[in-house]
Amino acid sequence: MNLRSDADAIIKECLAAVLPDAAVKKALVGHTFAAGRIVLVAVGKAAWQMARAAADVLGERIDKGVVITKYDHVMGEIPRVSCMEAGHPVPDENSFAATREALRLTEDLTADDTVLFLLSGGGSALFEQPLIPAAELAELTHALLASGADIVEINTLRKRMSAVKGGRFAEHGAPAHVFSIVLSDILGDPLDMIASGPAHPDASTAEDAHRIAEKYHLRLSAEAKRLLDQPLPTALPNVTTQITGSVRELCTAAARAAEQRGYTPVLLTDQLNAEACEAGRFLAAIARTHAGDRSCAYIAGGETVVQLKGKGRGGRNQEVALAAADGIAGLDNVAVFSVGSDGTDGPTDAAGGYVDGGTQAALARAGRSAAAALAENDAYPALNAVGGLIMTGPTGTNVNDVAVLLIRG
Repeated sequence: MNLRSDADAIIKECLAAVLPDAAVKKALVGHTFAAGRIVLVAVGKAAWQMARAAADVLGERIDKGVVITKYDHVMGEIPRVSCMEAGHPVPDENSFAATREALRLTEDLTADDTVLFLLSGGGSALFEQPLIPAAELAELTHALLASGADIVEINTLRKRMSAVKGGRFAEHGAPAHVFSIVLSDILGDPLDMIASGPAHPDASTAEDAHRIAEKYHLRLSAEAKRLLDQPLPTALPNVTTQITGSVRELCTAAARAAEQRGYTPVLLTDQLNAEACEAGRFLAAIARTHAGDRSCAYIAGGETVVQLKGKGRGGRNQEVALAAADGIAGLDNVAVFSVGSDGTDGPTDAAGGYVDGGTQAALARAGRSAAAALAENDAYPALNAVGGLIMTGPTGTNVNDVAVLLIRG
């Protein structure tokens, strides 16, 4: 019995199953474009992979384009397309420069032209033309990320501070048609919230934005408060959108891979939305109840949140795993792992974390404890000390996270 090798195999196979290549190609093959130019704009953590797939299908029909993705996510050149890397989860000067390039490429288009807009998670930071000073935007982003706000709440505010979010990018490209292919990283696939909806009308309200600002006691300048009340596009007749990929597909692929290794898969949810530590402790509680049963893989997909209280290094998936360590201590047939489908978890180079029944003792031998590490949001060095980090590198996709409890009967 090697639970770690089973975990690694499940991770590898489920991530391969949700790469966007096939879905992008399926959306483009047979699609009728207008006679004019095709300008490609790909934004997000999966932007390079999606753009390469589009280039494979369309070839020289692409007149020009730009890829805007996270650092270390560009994996080669794409003909007629500039590939640019920028900051995430907080936008930086490269985010602004890359966005200016996308705006330049899509200005002065005609009704015969098409903007092929390939969008994936992470775009809220990567694709940005702020309407407030950059330092203020960075401070607001940090405050939202540290507050425990969920992604919908965060994006409700971010889109109002931006010249490209909340449908404004599609409005900028008019009268050209915008054909948008979206890889969803938000539960329920709300198009106005994925990467803050650059090509989709806004469904939130100014009242929603004010409520969120008050809920998390955010300090906003007078200009930021004014922007909360500014209307966003409520209709974009020049846009056609197709969604591809979801956390449900990720969970289904994990279940299939687990079943091939002798586990009976049980899908707990593909709508997980909870504190990371609570999710990990819940999986540990399930383990204590069912450790004596047959071989099972309990699967939970979605996106947890972390409320930053310490100054350590880690990510939500690492916290899910580490929070389960004490609860499964001593169970030699149990493991818990949690992984982000994009291959990066928080501001780290790990995709997530793995623990088993021996992790608690291993941490003690290393002079560490799960509780102390979690109190400081310092899961990365703790897991690293016991070989519990999951390292995949950038995967080329981004469809939320999956956490799995393995029980070998």
